[in-house]
Amino acid sequence: MINFNQPHLTGKEAHYMYEAVYEGKLSGNGKFTKRCQAWFEQRYGFAKTLLTTSGSDALEMCAMLCNLKPGDEVIIPSYTFVSTALAFLREGAKVVFADSMKRNPNLDAQTLEALITPRTRVIVPVHYAGVACEMDAIMAVASKHNLLVVEDAAQAIDSYYTSNIQHKILPLGGIGHLAAFSFHETKNITAGGEGGLLVVNDERFIRRAEIIWEKGTNRAEFFRGEVNKYGWVDMGSSFLPAEINAAFLWAQLENLDDIQAKRKQLWNRYYDNLSKVHASFSLPDIPDYATNNAHMFYLVLPDLEKRTAFIKYLKEHGIGAVFHYLSLHSSEYYRARHDGRQLPECDRYADCLVRLPLFYDLTIEQVDFICDTIRDFFA
Repeated sequence: MINFNQPHLTGKEAHYMYEAVYEGKLSGNGKFTKRCQAWFEQRYGFAKTLLTTSGSDALEMCAMLCNLKPGDEVIIPSYTFVSTALAFLREGAKVVFADSMKRNPNLDAQTLEALITPRTRVIVPVHYAGVACEMDAIMAVASKHNLLVVEDAAQAIDSYYTSNIQHKILPLGGIGHLAAFSFHETKNITAGGEGGLLVVNDERFIRRAEIIWEKGTNRAEFFRGEVNKYGWVDMGSSFLPAEINAAFLWAQLENLDDIQAKRKQLWNRYYDNLSKVHASFSLPDIPDYATNNAHMFYLVLPDLEKRTAFIKYLKEHGIGAVFHYLSLHSSEYYRARHDGRQLPECDRYADCLVRLPLFYDLTIEQVDFICDTIRDFFA
């Protein structure tokens, strides 16, 4: 059986975890935590980063930093993981769902203006499959209406956006005011199964981010010698991961370039093989302004019936292909609160998108076998 996903081990994870254990600093914010955070800040130019226990926790910190009031509105795509919405709902916000683009599952920036009301406070673009949203358009709308932008970059490690406004190539997660990454085992790199990263690009939020991260205390300032004692000064929670998770992540970061190169090789092999198949499905779309970090290879089939038969056929041939999100606006939990607007592109992706196996230890021969099996199905 070719699994849908298999976490990759570089060979150094256990060594660094052993090192963390025998240094006697396990509760977090030790050597490996600081090393990982410095790596992200230096490589991508992020103003401030804080490791978290998950991508969901990083999003929750973003929501807390937005200082929302009950009834404030937050615009997010309906085609996303539930954590994107939950982070803001917990703060008492009202989620307003946006539709996806026709060309790919990212939020359709051209629909934003129509969704904004006097209660709108935040826009949350999700970089689906690690492919950039139209950030120039999103940031322009946010600037016009004085809104915050929180990038859900859970899938977007080491992916970039070409800004025609700034005339720069910008790392995803480094464009909005705040951003969140995930290091779950299904992502390009992992912190040992779970992990995340909060990115602060607006210096207004740096001090409070540290306080929230440290359970609502100013302990980080105390350890730096900036105050002579620390205490409870704000809201917060236990967002700081254990040091062994940071040690695991450090081994992955050391090998990120190798991991990315192999994943892109596999992604390109899929694309080259399947672009020659009869046009019974759509291939992933990479706009000119976006790079491809090879987080995911997906197909969009004509309808739900065809996708169901397709996944069943692949499984019968030992291939673990899966669908992805269900539209949040039509979920059991939220549909009664949705404003009734139709979001046809979100629903189309929910019914028709299927993800193929893609992980570091997948072989070229396995990709070729998967593509041959797909050809057989559509033949």
